[in-house]
Amino acid sequence: MKPDFDTMSIAQLRAYLLLHRNDDEAFYKLADRLEASSEDTDLYPIPDTPENVAIMEVAIQEHVKKLEEKRKS
Repeated sequence: MKPDFDTMSIAQLRAYLLLHRNDDEAFYKLADRLEASSEDTDLYPIPDTPENVAIMEVAIQEHVKKLEEKRKS
């Protein structure tokens, strides 16, 4: 009998999937949950061209600046 994946937290789903690596249903449920929880996440291009490297450098600098401001607060 499989557990109810809808009631499991993401951490519980990960733990279950580590023990049941061939359970496709659990894998897809976890993937769906992770995708749904990442809607507010910024996505950046792979730094494989000079332009994309520049984009990543700016993003990293902005993130570091936010962390420093947060630390000062």
